[in-house]
Amino acid sequence: MGRFKRHWKLWLVGGIVLVAGGFFGVPWFYIHVLSAAPAQELALNNTAQGSGEAVLLDGTWAVADGSQAGYRVKEILFGQDTTAVGRTGKVTGTVAIAGTKITGGTVTVDMASVKSDKSGRDETFRDELLSVAQFPTATFALTAPVDFGTVPSTGQTVTVKVPGQFTLHGKTNSVTVDLTVQRGNDTLQAQTKIPVAFADYGISKPNIPGITTEDHGDVEVLLTLRKGQ
Repeated sequence: MGRFKRHWKLWLVGGIVLVAGGFFGVPWFYIHVLSAAPAQELALNNTAQGSGEAVLLDGTWAVADGSQAGYRVKEILFGQDTTAVGRTGKVTGTVAIAGTKITGGTVTVDMASVKSDKSGRDETFRDELLSVAQFPTATFALTAPVDFGTVPSTGQTVTVKVPGQFTLHGKTNSVTVDLTVQRGNDTLQAQTKIPVAFADYGISKPNIPGITTEDHGDVEVLLTLRKGQ
């Protein structure tokens, strides 16, 4: 009888371990095996030189095909750390350059078109967090000229501090971001990220059982700019 009790206790403990391991292992398996790894941060791809003839830097440069923007936010899914990343190519705007300075610029992102690898996450992002039906875009507008110091040469990469007004979810805040620009023959590439504290923009954290996020994230932007479009 005593031997049976010992075996019964071992079976019970083993069963509890298996059940617990199965329950808590599902999120790990889902995140690390079934799901694709989060997209890497947007960065210059060192192909800005282009194949066209060199053009003067002075003038107005328009956001062109190949530009991207989106968000990056850390998530916790049933105790497992992961990163939520959304992207869109629907980015518009212009940048004005005179001499060694960026004299003006506005970039707008269609937030309703931002998509991640999870349709459920996208629905929450659009409807509950950002209310894109009411606030469909996010916009960055330069508020003061920015000086490169010297006119960048073809192939050169320059990083400058850029002051601006960033509008998201109907709220506007002053921000200063690091903008990295690479000059090509007939293109410019520009990359930045804008830290976003949700409370500053009236954005609530998701309220989904078993899922939580940090109270901040980044808006990432990678622009391809062409002259006079």
